[in-house]
Amino acid sequence: MLAFVLAFIATALHIALCFAGAPLLTGIVNKLRAWLLGRRGPPVLQPYLHLAKLLRKTTLLPDTATELFILWPLGVFLAIAVAIMLIPGFATGMLTADAGDYITIVGLFALARAATMLGGLETGFGFGGAGAAREALFGLFAEGALLVLLLAFALLAQDTSLDGIATAFRSAHIGISVSLGFALAAMLTVALTETGRIPTDNPSGHLELAMVHEAMALEYSGRLLAFIDYAAMLRLLAWMNLIGTIFLPFGMARAAAFLSWPGGLLLWAGKLAVMAAALSVFEVSRAKMRVFRVPEFLGAALLLGMLAGVFLFVAARIGA
Repeated sequence: MLAFVLAFIATALHIALCFAGAPLLTGIVNKLRAWLLGRRGPPVLQPYLHLAKLLRKTTLLPDTATELFILWPLGVFLAIAVAIMLIPGFATGMLTADAGDYITIVGLFALARAATMLGGLETGFGFGGAGAAREALFGLFAEGALLVLLLAFALLAQDTSLDGIATAFRSAHIGISVSLGFALAAMLTVALTETGRIPTDNPSGHLELAMVHEAMALEYSGRLLAFIDYAAMLRLLAWMNLIGTIFLPFGMARAAAFLSWPGGLLLWAGKLAVMAAALSVFEVSRAKMRVFRVPEFLGAALLLGMLAGVFLFVAARIGA
């Protein structure tokens, strides 16, 4: 009974911290990027102010939209919200551990992408259609790479749940291997694309990668746009939690061990801070990329994921 109560409290704390801290993480990344560029940058709390302003604004509905127009932003938000509740943060063994399967997380990301695309296509707006078409192309490579990585994680951890992967990677002392390095590179590549964080150029008026995501939300305003923007902030935190759980599982607390929570919370905050700093450095130091080369970027992630699986399969056969 005590273990269940502690797991319930840890789960509630994880959910509360994720939903409250996602805008703060986005604000920190934006602030660090501005500092690296020699600018003052927006306040760290600017994302909270942005969401509050959108919630006060009137929601406008286009004349060409159907009754489903208001459902797509809610679908995007709910899919990402469920994903972030299932991905462990500071602790393993929470009440959501059994439902937090890797395949489920990939499916929720795909569901959010589908809802975003349908929202962009809802009004027949040209930019929304262009953004949806490119998003479909990106999703083909991104989700393929994530599913290929499943082979590597299943071979290493003998489990597909995020809790099982984190526990296996933490206790088996796998260390840095070639296959795990390939898997990490592939995961980072997909994460950068999914969050719209690859620096891209827009010569001749081409859409930037971030604008591909924004183009599908141009017809939304007020509370509906707040759902979309908040979902984007949650998505960034969800990807950082996913990378931290799989590749940086050290120091994670156990939900049933209350005394391990402070250390787990501190290390979780430290991991997020390091990943936020690394993301900011990447954004300002990376040469800009044409948006048409993003599929090549994701194709490299797919290849890296396949190499990770092949290396692990060969190692398993040799060991057998």
